[in-house]
Amino acid sequence: MGDMSGPGVNMGDAQAQKASWRSRVLESRGRLSAEERASAGRGIRDAVLSLPELGMAGTVAVYYSVGAEPETRGLVFGLWKRGTYVVLPVLREDGDLDWASYEGPESMVPGARGLLEPGETRRGVEAVARADAVLVPALAVDRAGNRLGRGGGSFDRALARVGPLVPLIALLYDDELVDRLPAEPHDVPVRAVVRPTRGVTPVPG
Repeated sequence: MGDMSGPGVNMGDAQAQKASWRSRVLESRGRLSAEERASAGRGIRDAVLSLPELGMAGTVAVYYSVGAEPETRGLVFGLWKRGTYVVLPVLREDGDLDWASYEGPESMVPGARGLLEPGETRRGVEAVARADAVLVPALAVDRAGNRLGRGGGSFDRALARVGPLVPLIALLYDDELVDRLPAEPHDVPVRAVVRPTRGVTPVPG
């Protein structure tokens, strides 16, 4: 997708460049069919479930896909079915993320902004810090691990609570790992990406 940032970019420029990236990626995702999204989800699910770090993880924080995101519902179910304690985000009124346990598809209820969220007891915003691995949504990631989110800042706040040794893994479509993205000081880099047909790629790497 190219390179839209460079050294010396100020924060206003970074925000404008991020907005341009978001528009382009969302437009590209909008052209995908439901079957293409589902197929991508299956590829990501299989790659994630084969990761040793995930096999050893007692608790995994992940998210329930929405819209044109790569489908994660099969992944969430697969993690839970093999005995992993899975926590999913619950959007708070202040934009931060609380967390609650996934107890199967029937535990999911309608939440804010058209999202589905667990109906279980909330575990608090710090619950993500107790996860052994965190799987995060992204519109794109660059080779340095910089992650482009949707701009609301909810996951940035959550990821800032995660320790430096915990795997942070972004789930992408195949063409969404790019050379360079605009970054700001609050951005928390991920350590790997998973793509449907290309599997796991460490970043930086």
